[in-house]
Order: sequence, then C-alpha cells, then structure tokens
Amino acid sequence: MSAPPQPLKPALFLDRDGVLNEDRGYVSRWEDFAWIRGAQETVAAFNRAGWYVVVVTNQSGVGRGYYSEADMHALHAQMVDDLAKAGGRIDAFYYAPQHPEAPVEAYRHPDPPDRKPNPGMILRALADWPIDKGRSLMVGDKASDMEAAARAGVRAVLFEGGDLKAFLEEQGLLPIP
Repeated sequence: MSAPPQPLKPALFLDRDGVLNEDRGYVSRWEDFAWIRGAQETVAAFNRAGWYVVVVTNQSGVGRGYYSEADMHALHAQMVDDLAKAGGRIDAFYYAPQHPEAPVEAYRHPDPPDRKPNPGMILRALADWPIDKGRSLMVGDKASDMEAAARAGVRAVLFEGGDLKAFLEEQGLLPIP
C-alpha cells in the first residue's frame, strides 16, 4: 500500500549569489560568504507560511575549476547550519556546474539544460517535490533567472539588491503565516 499523496505547497525559488548572499564572484568558502540583508528572515518567513524553499544556482565556478563540488556542498552545509540558528530552512539545493566554455571537460556542455536561463533546475524541483507551481515564486537578480522561471511557468521578481525581506514586503509578496 502506498502512502497518500502529499498536498501541494508553493515553493520559493531563490538564486544564491546576489539574492541570498552578497555576490563577490565565485563564492565558495564560508570566509567569503555574507548574507544579503533580510535573506535569513525571508527564508524563515516562507518556512513559517508552509512554503518550500529551494535554491537554484548556476555554479560555473566548479566547471571553471575555481573550486570543487565538495567545496560548494560544504558552503551550502554551512549556510543551512547558520540559517537554522535564525529559524530558517532550505529544503533543497539545485546547482548547475556546467558551462559552454568550462575548461574542465566533464562540465563543458554547449547548452546545459540546468544552467539558467534554461529551466532545468526549476523543472527538476517541480518533479521532485509536491510543489504548487501556480502559487510559487522565483526571486533572482539577473535576467537569466527571470527567463528560467518564465520557461518553467513560475512567476518571478527581479531583486536588484538591498534588503530582501523589505523588497518582498514592498512587492506584497512576503507571506504572513
């Protein structure tokens, strides 16, 4: 006998660099990491409201040989630990280490399906989790984030810096549990 289907919940899809953390160029070490103002509070607010929180991040620094997948996973683990102290949780990380010009051959691909603006990471999350796509939201800081969300059929907003929580409040998008 199989388990009953889980009810669909909306997901907050977040780009990483420039949305969750300051984009300092190929951030791969905790020493170089700094949260965007309001990011931790935003994640916790969406958690309390019953949303999934999913990070979808291009990580061409792996494909370019600047750091390893293990380095990236270690950074993500530290983000999770630090976020837990603030009452927040990330349900899943999806990443795209491929790049058309990656010097590391294993990561070279002419048009990586997961690399934004392609929607692969969002589509995989939609397949992996019981997500209500129609109520979900993508927050990104680049046109490629907006295009990936549009191609996956997910509403998106462009965050241009500052305080993430204040930005979403101003847009009327911060849920109140």
